[in-house]
Amino acid sequence: MFDDFWGKFHRIFIVQEGYKDILAGLENTIIIALGALILGILLGVITATIKILPKKGVLKRTLHLITDLYITVIRGTPVVVQLLIAYFGIFAKHRTIDAITVAILVFGINSGAYVAEIVRAGILAVDKGQMEAGRSLGLSFGTTMSKIILPQAIKNIIPALGNEFITLIKETSVAGFITVTDVTRAARSLAGKHYEAGVIYLVLAVAYLVLVLAATALVNFIEKELRKSDTR
Repeated sequence: MFDDFWGKFHRIFIVQEGYKDILAGLENTIIIALGALILGILLGVITATIKILPKKGVLKRTLHLITDLYITVIRGTPVVVQLLIAYFGIFAKHRTIDAITVAILVFGINSGAYVAEIVRAGILAVDKGQMEAGRSLGLSFGTTMSKIILPQAIKNIIPALGNEFITLIKETSVAGFITVTDVTRAARSLAGKHYEAGVIYLVLAVAYLVLVLAATALVNFIEKELRKSDTR
């Protein structure tokens, strides 16, 4: 059985250079996941900051309503449906925007709704006295938040952000619905070409596992470095 598997693997991925398709797909998967994480963190921080503002005044109440609607809609609909709406609906007449960019935007917006709650929890975990101390020194709310509160909150939520990145890596497997050649679509293409789905999808699973383990190791490294900086 092992010899049969190895023979098929060698023929598909080595002799016929199927590994190149997998590597190209992995590159797109990583680009989408990283781009989406950066956008998601940006949107998450903005959304979380708005949500902790007191609901005083028309503007703040309006912003609260917008963020609540954003989180409800995004978390209440499947990301694959959001992808289809964006690519075949919103951006249908704007094909100058490629599928990878659309995927980054959609996954980033989707991630932002989840990161918002992560960041909000991190902010609320910081002692309230920190905000009061900043304001008593004459700092504005925005300056206090960006210079004092958020740096502490980010340190607290690194593990959760790492988990979000891992989730994004796995979620990008549906990017093929909008013609993105991610690693899953690359594997499906190879399976259709060689009619050896079992071997190819097993390799796909290993590829995702390697990505997830690498991301986990990176998050653990960042955590350790942050702990070292706290003890200096």
